Amino acid sequence: MPRVTTKGQVTIPKDIREALGIEPGDEITFEEKESGYTIRKDPPTTADGDDPFTKHRGRADSADSMPERMRRLRGEYPRDVSDAESGGDT
Repeated sequence: MPRVTTKGQVTIPKDIREALGIEPGDEITFEEKESGYTIRKDPPTTADGDDPFTKHRGRADSADSMPERMRRLRGEYPRDVSDAESGGDT
């Protein structure tokens, strides 16, 4: 059974950390419920409280399917068929 230290710290048992996906440096929240509290992992934030992944979100401007885009990124086939036929590099 975990105990609270004089600084108010508690070690979260390994099986609970693994179940919640909690790793060192993660932020967690304690939510008050009628029967007590629940713990949950919060999404990552920057020092300003912003989501650090916001700038990387978006959508591809392409009619290709995801597998087709991945094949192109991996170089499994030429990006532009007309360039490939003429021997040009992309």
